[in-house]
Amino acid sequence: MARYIIKRILYILLVFIILSFLVFAIYNMIPNDKAAAQARAEVAANKNLKYEERYLYWQRTYGLDGNLFQRYFRWLGLYPYTAVDGSVGALNGMLQGNLGSSIDNGRPVADLIKEPMKNTIFMNIFATVLALGITIPLGIFCAVKRGSRRDVVVQIGTIVGYSMPVFIVAILFIWLFAVVLGIFPVSGMETPGNNFTGFRAFLDRMYYMALPLIVMTFCSLGGMTRYVRASMIEALSLDCIRTARAKGVKESVVIYSHAWRNALIPIVTLVIGWFLSIFSGSIMIENIFAYNGIGKVYFTALQNSDNEVVLALQMFYIFIALAGNLVVDLAYGFIDPRIRVSK
Repeated sequence: MARYIIKRILYILLVFIILSFLVFAIYNMIPNDKAAAQARAEVAANKNLKYEERYLYWQRTYGLDGNLFQRYFRWLGLYPYTAVDGSVGALNGMLQGNLGSSIDNGRPVADLIKEPMKNTIFMNIFATVLALGITIPLGIFCAVKRGSRRDVVVQIGTIVGYSMPVFIVAILFIWLFAVVLGIFPVSGMETPGNNFTGFRAFLDRMYYMALPLIVMTFCSLGGMTRYVRASMIEALSLDCIRTARAKGVKESVVIYSHAWRNALIPIVTLVIGWFLSIFSGSIMIENIFAYNGIGKVYFTALQNSDNEVVLALQMFYIFIALAGNLVVDLAYGFIDPRIRVSK
């Protein structure tokens, strides 16, 4: 197992380097030279300054001098910056915790995304727990009661929910729960001007997060329920299940021990893949509900051509996708002993 984990980590590093270079090269093709913008602003403010000197100064300050490969490895933190006087500077890239600075407001990217990252993770964990708590029992029930009226009703409902775009569901839920019923606020993260602390502040935050959380959970019910149902139907048709029933094993043991264990293999891929995908899928919901998460930050950075922020978040999405593949492979080995990941 240890050998397999090492091989997979090396594979992830290789893929990460390839993908990060491609993304970095693409964003470097965008005609947005912040060194030139700074130099022009300084020359416009002080006519005694020379544009070429100030441009070279800001190029070295931002690490934009040199060819594409030098800039890429400098951005990673594997190639030193060039000091203002032309000497060799220090390493100061991603590996050193420097994700660059936002062009829009001048703040370090690491500080800019810290709080939104916590908010997105906080909401996505709640959405995952709620979705799994509903879809797994519902999918098992539909598989066991396959063909019944209740199964047909659930299937029709899941098809409708699965077919509706996220923004349509969000608009409908805002109209119903915020406008008509007045239960939840339309947008925001907390009561304006409040001085809540402790548990009261937590309840206020949960109150504002409730509606986007309901939308995220509802949008995931259709696909996940149908996937769990299909996996359970396939597992219930296995020869080992028929043998267990022929031996007189209790139906609950057959369903929740034998069949569920076999159905878990494809479901693990779904659950982990869905949990990772909601980080990118929450972009729409966070913007609709004005929720301060990385999805909203990412969308705003794209609108303002803030490439440093976009590049950092894109690397985050790539990393969690690669890490998710590793987690899925390792989970297979724990769920099904027939899978020998050490070979």
